[in-house]
Amino acid sequence: MKAIMVVGTTSHAGKSLIATALCRILSRRGWRVTPFKGQNMALNAYVTPNGGEIGHAQAVQAWAAGVMPCVEMNPILLKPQGDMTSQVILMGKTVGRVGAADYYEQYFTQGWQAIEESLRRLGSEFDLVVCEGAGSPAEINLKHRDLTNMRVAMHLNAPTLLVVDIDRGGAFAHVVGTLELLEPEERALIKGVVINKFRGQRSLLDSGITWLEERTGIPVVGVIPWMEHLFPAEDSLDLLERNFQKKANSEITIAVIRLPRISNFTDFDPLESEPSVTVKYISPSQSLGHPDAVILPGTKTTIADLLVLQKTGMATAIQEYAAAGGTVLGICGGFQMLGKMLADPEGIEGQEGRYQGLSLLPLKTVIAGNKVARQRIVTSNYPQVGLPVGGYEIHQGRSRLIESEEGNKQSSCKPLFDDPGLGIVDIHQSVWGSYLHGLFDNGPWRRAWLNYLRQQRGLPSLPTGVANYREQREAMLNLLADTVEAHLDLSAILPSQRG
Repeated sequence: MKAIMVVGTTSHAGKSLIATALCRILSRRGWRVTPFKGQNMALNAYVTPNGGEIGHAQAVQAWAAGVMPCVEMNPILLKPQGDMTSQVILMGKTVGRVGAADYYEQYFTQGWQAIEESLRRLGSEFDLVVCEGAGSPAEINLKHRDLTNMRVAMHLNAPTLLVVDIDRGGAFAHVVGTLELLEPEERALIKGVVINKFRGQRSLLDSGITWLEERTGIPVVGVIPWMEHLFPAEDSLDLLERNFQKKANSEITIAVIRLPRISNFTDFDPLESEPSVTVKYISPSQSLGHPDAVILPGTKTTIADLLVLQKTGMATAIQEYAAAGGTVLGICGGFQMLGKMLADPEGIEGQEGRYQGLSLLPLKTVIAGNKVARQRIVTSNYPQVGLPVGGYEIHQGRSRLIESEEGNKQSSCKPLFDDPGLGIVDIHQSVWGSYLHGLFDNGPWRRAWLNYLRQQRGLPSLPTGVANYREQREAMLNLLADTVEAHLDLSAILPSQRG
């Protein structure tokens, strides 16, 4: 099969961004192209139409290629749980939890078989596979068991781009050091170096590029300018690097609690795209302040992160904020935290036992063995009736209303959607909760919820007849592709003919 590979000198070099751009560039040129990442470690996940979990970055790359995401694009997904263990998802399904020391002994052979089979299927359906590596291909203590980088490139005999982040400094040393640590047959596949995140005067870089090409014998095929975060990185480290800046025209501030194991923070990209909204990520140890709304996001370790909120005092701050009339929204794990009790009798998430929640919603949640992973289309009851809302569930908790068990029919909690198990709102307390990821992708519902916040401030309502976020995402993908295509020479890696 025809394939190209993108690896990086370090994490956060820009591999995902370049691979995403390539998918859109090549798709626009008429190629039937698919993304591929053999093994991904990320807490941002997406559920395919068939109910399989893959890394969210591969879903974005699939959309860039104009194709439907499928599990073959990311056959192995590892979701860290914070206790030196990860949940292992193989071909979209959870198969176990394993410690770092035992992972490769238990899953290496099975994982490589899944990678080979996925590549065979993708190769039969597409002209070209755009493969993405992970971290660095030159981690000498890990290379013998690396399922993601040059093992895949060697298997496919794929011409490979090496991406380096020049903004961090040390770019030339990173390139030379990476190449020195590759095996000769691996290094032979590196057909071009891409210098990413460049700021400044291009001519000042020329002498360095000349030296690098003479030193390595490999051309620098692209110098990509700095682009403000078009798409988020795959893990929460990216959130640490975001400097909070209130937008010039911002009227609403929304605080997202940056939980230790925050997951699916891509849920909030559509909010960040709203000109009148400023999204502020707050650590549990920071002051909550006085935002217009507080969001408790998803997490891979709900109980452990809840205990962090309680230990730091953030739990009390959120309770006091809600009592004073503030709006609180929980999504997935954050939704579970809003209840009165959480239990993990089998220690599935690593924190066995029963624990008191924030008691802002009358919920009981039990972590169960069978994970729910599915796409959903429902109809809204709040804050506006009759809106179609699409998204996806990924959770192992089962939540139920305590009042309904006790026969109390006077509850102030109402279902958010026509499926009452997918979310509720306490209309007296302005506390909301939902299991639906991708909720804010739905433009009319997002605007209706923002208008609820704006009414609290006496602000005029925004129009709700807006497109869903996917249209904005398409515009961003085109902008990304335009920028990269203008600064990247693909002749060194692109096959001469389509399949």
